[in-house]
Amino acid sequence: MDRNQIHAATAEERRGIADLIDKLDEAQLATPSLCAGWDVKTVAAHLVSFLAEGTLRVTWLGARRGSEDRAIDELARRCAQRPAAEIAASLRGLADHRYWRPPPQAPGLLAEVLAHSGDIRIPLGLAFEPDPQLTAIALDFLTGPVPLGIVPLGRLRGIRCQATDMDRTWGKGQEIRGRAPQLMMAAVGRSAALDALDGPGLPLLRQRISG
Repeated sequence: MDRNQIHAATAEERRGIADLIDKLDEAQLATPSLCAGWDVKTVAAHLVSFLAEGTLRVTWLGARRGSEDRAIDELARRCAQRPAAEIAASLRGLADHRYWRPPPQAPGLLAEVLAHSGDIRIPLGLAFEPDPQLTAIALDFLTGPVPLGIVPLGRLRGIRCQATDMDRTWGKGQEIRGRAPQLMMAAVGRSAALDALDGPGLPLLRQRISG
């Protein structure tokens, strides 16, 4: 897939999350997501706030708050005060937006939205079956040399991810085996995905995520 195709796929994934948010009741929206400290509604709000505010605004607020993570959290929680229908409508309206991000921009944005889809769907007990080709592109980015803003450097060093649902591997070292969506969620630090994986490299990854 070329850059424009990846951006189009990312926009479609955002619209899919917006459609899902429109269907959830208040209890589901308040369900804790896989993002620590955020419920399902706040994850959707985060996608909106980052698109609406832009990276430069987040960086500026991060400098004022002493941490970019604090800025991201503040903006997400502020946006989450809006009605869910409004959040969904905003995400749908901003779906095609391309905010600046260090290269490679397109795969990184795709990986982000796929991971946040899992953050929402998995704790709700909904099917999380992202397109295999898109999942592979996301894992190419997440296991690459510069997964900036998503995977801390060194988390996957010395680990080889072996997909059991496609003929693909990523990285070198101690093997971790599992379906590609769960490998992707583990790569972004979601410990809930680890129980669906196995292999000699699993204890090392579990230690790095928890530590």
